[in-house]
Amino acid sequence: MARMLFFILLFSPFLLFPQPGKKKVYTTTLTYPEIIAAYQSLEKKSPYAKLLTCDTTDIGKPLHLFVISKSKVFDPAGVSKLGKTVLLINNGIHPGEPDGIDASVEFATTLLSNEKNIPDSVVICIIPVYNIDGCLNRGKYSRANQNGPEEYGFRGNAQNLDLNRDFIKADSKNAKAFIRIFQDWKPHVFVDNHTSDGADYQYVMTLIATQRNKLHPVLSEYMTSEMVPYLYDRMKEKKYEMCPYVETLADIPDKGIVEFLETPRYSTGYAALFNCIGFVPETHMWKPYNDRVWSTYELLLAITEITERDAARIAVKKNAADLSVLTQKELFFNYRLDTTRFDSIEFRGYEAEYKVSTISGLQRLFYNRNKPYTKKIRFYNRYTPLVKVTRPACYLIPQAWDKVIERLKLNKVILQRLSKDTSITCEVYYIQSYETVKTPYEGHYLHYSIKTYKETQTLNFYKGDYVVHTSYNGRYVAETLEPESEDSFFAWNFFDGILQQKEWFSPYIFEEKAVEILNADPKLKEELEAKKKTDKDLAASHWAQLYFIYKNSVYYEKSHNRYPVARLHEHTALPVD
Repeated sequence: MARMLFFILLFSPFLLFPQPGKKKVYTTTLTYPEIIAAYQSLEKKSPYAKLLTCDTTDIGKPLHLFVISKSKVFDPAGVSKLGKTVLLINNGIHPGEPDGIDASVEFATTLLSNEKNIPDSVVICIIPVYNIDGCLNRGKYSRANQNGPEEYGFRGNAQNLDLNRDFIKADSKNAKAFIRIFQDWKPHVFVDNHTSDGADYQYVMTLIATQRNKLHPVLSEYMTSEMVPYLYDRMKEKKYEMCPYVETLADIPDKGIVEFLETPRYSTGYAALFNCIGFVPETHMWKPYNDRVWSTYELLLAITEITERDAARIAVKKNAADLSVLTQKELFFNYRLDTTRFDSIEFRGYEAEYKVSTISGLQRLFYNRNKPYTKKIRFYNRYTPLVKVTRPACYLIPQAWDKVIERLKLNKVILQRLSKDTSITCEVYYIQSYETVKTPYEGHYLHYSIKTYKETQTLNFYKGDYVVHTSYNGRYVAETLEPESEDSFFAWNFFDGILQQKEWFSPYIFEEKAVEILNADPKLKEELEAKKKTDKDLAASHWAQLYFIYKNSVYYEKSHNRYPVARLHEHTALPVD
């Protein structure tokens, strides 16, 4: 029996973590000064912890990173040299959802309470609170549907940005600081703690795992078949049974739930571009705050257990994925739900019923907690890409687009600069059509449904313009620089200058020139006459007919709607520094 017990202790990593004897009951959440003070206290007490001060955020305060390292190495280069696997935990991206803030302090306290608790192969990095701005903007009423804590932070940061929509556009200093942390530490596993809204059900904890079709296959297979099942089993053992994040296909969960699709604007969508397995714990907003904190704590322990157990395998798989991307010929994005395929999962919910609203007198939905159920429902968890691109050898970006260059540098993309003015034959996109949101979205008028066509042209580039190589961090490069990508820099308005035509004509002067153009180009004249027969607006507008001729003449500016990022499919002998 003793021998069996030794075997269990040796090979069951979760037994390394003792459960707190008498748990604190959470009805309040730590203030920002209390959060930092808690980590400062842990640093003083343990040689295995260090609180690092990183870049400044929009509120003027630095972003902190708390590192737990059994080897007592606290810099990313040293950790990488030792071959450690890195687990990065982010908290307070939405400070009104503070469960992870408090849970992470408890988690770090447990690990550091005994040297044996600290994983050997995993270095743990904790961002105590990411949206410091929102954390300082504390109140009681901004989360109308949430059951505690008594006070909490605000969702928006100092620029009133939702930081979980800012990872590609990086408008905030917070995002820039996070990106530097992410790119320096290169985490293998990433956790971003949240609280959910929406339907009611029996679970305290739901989980978003990186959408399997977007993650590199070598990691996706491991995450889906081994890592995620382990987390579900462990949380069930800990009496915090989970289900996938509840995003309903229709009005209620009974009709099926949909696996959340995190595009690169979101934290785990961004992480997936760099072959990092991501998790978003989503506690249920109407469960008691105390349960939400402790379920997050237990999940963090479970993620640490499986990451420690499989540290070497995870590192090997990430390395294989990174190497694969170096030579990947085709890249995919703009994923859409496949409603023809689904899994059947057991779901513990409450009966959805309708009754007359005392406000409107109309029917309203409510979930009857007196009628719990357990039943099989559909889980739609597969996506297919709408856009496929052949990866070029490199992109060319004129230096004028410095905001784009800044973000590429921030993400450690390999850049070179032309050493002299050069004419280059390259592939260019034209923006054929797009739609734009009617009201601002996170500080931008986001473009969508973008359609392009390509031409081969010889363009002049100048000394100092950028050559962007697509091997290293190639998925990030493609997702941001391919204009049809839904989170591309074009979609986020970084290139809107190209969409405005600069030169025009005066109709009374251009009339004679238009006649000359048509006489010299019978095919264009024939095309105009044919269009007038089918397009009543064109036929009824003198100016529109002149513009049709102008747009199809040599006088029309070729740069209008021409996307300024060019593509080269072969590494030609470019003059570079």
